[in-house]
Amino acid sequence: MNTQLGNIVFIVWRESIEALLVIGILNAWLSQQGDAARRGRGFLWAGVGAGLVTAFALGAGLISLGDHLDPDTMELYQTGLVLLAALLIVQMVFWMRKQGRTLKRDLEGALQGAADRNNWWGVFALAAIAVAREGSETVVFLAGTISAARNGALGVAIGAAAVGLAIAVATYGVLQLGGRYLTWRTFFRITETMLLLLAGALLVTATDKLMGLDLLPPLSGRLWDTSFVVPDSGPVGGLIAGLTGYRAKPDLSQVLALALYWGAMLWLLRPKGAKSPTQTKGLKAA
Repeated sequence: MNTQLGNIVFIVWRESIEALLVIGILNAWLSQQGDAARRGRGFLWAGVGAGLVTAFALGAGLISLGDHLDPDTMELYQTGLVLLAALLIVQMVFWMRKQGRTLKRDLEGALQGAADRNNWWGVFALAAIAVAREGSETVVFLAGTISAARNGALGVAIGAAAVGLAIAVATYGVLQLGGRYLTWRTFFRITETMLLLLAGALLVTATDKLMGLDLLPPLSGRLWDTSFVVPDSGPVGGLIAGLTGYRAKPDLSQVLALALYWGAMLWLLRPKGAKSPTQTKGLKAA
């Protein structure tokens, strides 16, 4: 449970940072527009509210759906949520890699267009989409834990989410100061590595669940046993397992799932634009 709470804090923290980054860019731009943009700030915060309502509505719908399922279907439902959460985490990493360099410029261009037309609904839409997107991803990740929470665990999970949000606000404030030790670029590079590790761990968890449902064969017996070095339970081993997908006694299905995942991530994240020897030779000849 402690590992789950740590993951909740981390996900809410990271997702909130992204939403705060977008809202901060919008608010900073509006602050430079004088009295003409006063109305726009009202649309900005209305958009934030609309995004939060959308995310909470999705969360309520997912929890309500889970409460009406029989135990076997519930297990399939939660397995699907775990896989979807892993997919959304990976998508978030790639989205930030693609959009991070031009995000501020693109947002300010859209805002200028709205200001020129005196149409502040564009500000509302940008804020609502940013908050709803990050909030919905967070909700999907948390749904499996929260929908199964009983006997006060729901309140603990919500408390962990509140801690993650508070840390995100503090982190955003520190990074806004332009600290020399940790820039936005460095921050996102470090956290994207942690997110990819967590997505791999979720994939292994989903593999475990699918094998438990007899929908996926283990393909082998236990390949090795490293529990005498680092077990996958307890305070330290459980944390490592929860964050990386480590298993002390893995079978072939678990190993293949993690190996294929990291193979795909390394290939997709390889540096772009490197020229092959043939291309380089051709350029020199030209």
